[in-house]
Amino acid sequence: MKKKITFKDILFLQFVVVVFTISSIVAKFASGQEVMTFGFFMFYGLEVAVLGIYAILWQQVIKKFDLSIAYANKAMGILWSMIWAVLLFHNEITLQNIAGVILVVAGTIILNHDLKEEKV
Repeated sequence: MKKKITFKDILFLQFVVVVFTISSIVAKFASGQEVMTFGFFMFYGLEVAVLGIYAILWQQVIKKFDLSIAYANKAMGILWSMIWAVLLFHNEITLQNIAGVILVVAGTIILNHDLKEEKV
């Protein structure tokens, strides 16, 4: 049985999701590099490093959360990916993007709220 889940634990879980989305940012930058150049190796090396950090953090997450809950929270990566797309790559967001993210965020909030009530 897992320990009592706190708001701090949920924030840590979301931080880990953010770290995971950072690997996608680095991969996007890596894809713009010429093959076998310094930039190519730097960005792909950085991506591997970020994924390594994510793997270590994910192990800490699943010590605290049931795997089904932790994995469902990874859906919040959609929100973070949209934020990164706008801030870093100047992509436009549509009403469909916003509606989809609202549904994902609402589902995650409901899941975490139910989790908090269940563990009390």
